[in-house]
Amino acid sequence: MLDLLSDILTRLSLRGTLYFRTSFTEPWGVRVPAHRNVARFHFAHRGEALVRVEGQSAPITLAQGDLVIVPHGAAHVLSCRHTGPDEALPLDDVLSRSGFSGHGTLVWGGEGTARDTQLICGHFALAEGSRHILFERLPPVIHLRGYGEEAGPWLEATLRVIGAEAGGARLGGDLIALKMSEAIFAQAIRAYVEQANVDHAGVAGFADPHLSRALAAFHRSPASDWTVERLAREAGLSRTGFAERFATRLGVTPMAYVTAWRMQIAREALSVRRLSVAEAAEVSGYASESAFSRVFKKEIGVSPALFRQSGMGQEQAA
Repeated sequence: MLDLLSDILTRLSLRGTLYFRTSFTEPWGVRVPAHRNVARFHFAHRGEALVRVEGQSAPITLAQGDLVIVPHGAAHVLSCRHTGPDEALPLDDVLSRSGFSGHGTLVWGGEGTARDTQLICGHFALAEGSRHILFERLPPVIHLRGYGEEAGPWLEATLRVIGAEAGGARLGGDLIALKMSEAIFAQAIRAYVEQANVDHAGVAGFADPHLSRALAAFHRSPASDWTVERLAREAGLSRTGFAERFATRLGVTPMAYVTAWRMQIAREALSVRRLSVAEAAEVSGYASESAFSRVFKKEIGVSPALFRQSGMGQEQAA
């Protein structure tokens, strides 16, 4: 599962950014706007906070040591227990009024307590147009807690290091915290997938031991001549049993998954590696350039030649 997830995250050009470390004193509340193609995260290094995600009926209590991820970039409110969602200020207003320069710690709030709430806040961005059913089927919010017991001492220690390094004065601290945060994001998705109900189409299949074997084999060599029969052999299932199991647990047919992932490879080949259309066809598993072009236009909406010529997807290389 981890190798499969690593390939997905790498190919989709996941990039992390730590945008602030906080020192919030009561009363305080911050309204974080929605953002496309971005997964937000907040780690409670010290103290606690309430997290209200748009569209969710109940707030989440983020206790010290907890991590919350908003996978689809939905608008949400961070606040203390004394501040309602309507009283929270927009993030841009808080940044402006606090005089936050973009470096160090964002200090904001009232005089209500001597103990502050320290959050490590950031986001992970996917390249524009990047798609994968694993991300599309994640819930609106993921709340991870009890790290020491559930995920092992390494994760608890990693979160402590993130809290100590982010926004600190030591050389390389922000980079260390950022790379560790990317590892935490991968672990968060893995934990959610492993705990997902078997009926959760689009997610549960990645934890299925049979399907994950076939998926891992495909991701190791996506340009090979894959068929449903070959994938079924990798899974150790009959063709019919594999196809039914795949569609039920991932919500798409095996070959639809193969095609969608090959198009992500093709996008990267054209926009990042700047390969020719013929070369992009080859690395994504198409012997015929014309067949590749037909599939690419159907899936992406434009021809591969136009995609490459117009610079679409260049943000992926940024």
